[in-house]
Amino acid sequence: MAPTLRPRRSALYLPGNKPRALQKGKSLPADVVIFDLEDAVGPDAKAESRATVCEAILSGGYAPREIVVRINGLDTEWHDEDLAAVAGSPAHGVLVPKVESGEQVRALANRLGKLGAPESLQLWVMIETPRSFLRAEEIASASDRLAALVIGTNDLVNDLHAVHVPGRAPVVPALSLAVLGARAAGKVILDGVFNDITDEDGFRAEARQGREMGFDGKSLIHPSQIGPANDLFGPSERELVDARKVVAAYREARAAGTSVITVDGRMIESLHVRNAERILALAEIIEEVASAS
Repeated sequence: MAPTLRPRRSALYLPGNKPRALQKGKSLPADVVIFDLEDAVGPDAKAESRATVCEAILSGGYAPREIVVRINGLDTEWHDEDLAAVAGSPAHGVLVPKVESGEQVRALANRLGKLGAPESLQLWVMIETPRSFLRAEEIASASDRLAALVIGTNDLVNDLHAVHVPGRAPVVPALSLAVLGARAAGKVILDGVFNDITDEDGFRAEARQGREMGFDGKSLIHPSQIGPANDLFGPSERELVDARKVVAAYREARAAGTSVITVDGRMIESLHVRNAERILALAEIIEEVASAS
């Protein structure tokens, strides 16, 4: 399943044990809402939260947002029931943490099929450990059902015995490996969370870095981060102006029967045209989603 071209600029985690937070997700401008059954929920509340999340999904009202459920890990006692619950729900995707191999991805996809999950249910996986970053391309290309990789930088920093610093120098090589793996397989990839919800400047700097590295969007922990993420991961006005120029120049060149295309002194190749068309298509979809909210 090739990931549908749609905005995933902002993916907000909502605690699965908080019905009011899940309800609020219906009115927030996030492209994706991730109902969290893992980190946000204590052991004693797992089963109740699973039921709460399923009830929230069935209640409807989240469109045009994508609904993804982060379930508990493969090695936990709650994983099987979580997976079965999401497979039988109208969710758009199931997010599995700490996936470390293509074999695990294939097994998950196979189990979803046996559970009767529709082909439209996307498998999303978290890349969080040193092993998973080193196997990013293997993981990303393991199944057609897999649509997106989501970075878990907190776990990575911990496993590396590294430190969170502005600019993320300790983890930039790993982030680049993940982006390479996702792009090689044609999959979506979302950057990890920014922990300080009071530091908008820091968030913007990290989101801008992620955009420049090639991420499609960013996972978020607070509604205040949605606006900046949508702004930074969406096409800028400058990009749109340039994309329109590139497409127009390409069409004019074709009509004139020439293969030489220039825009503002730059030589334009087919790859530039494809990227310009992608940017314009994404902008159009963002506008459609905004008007449907």
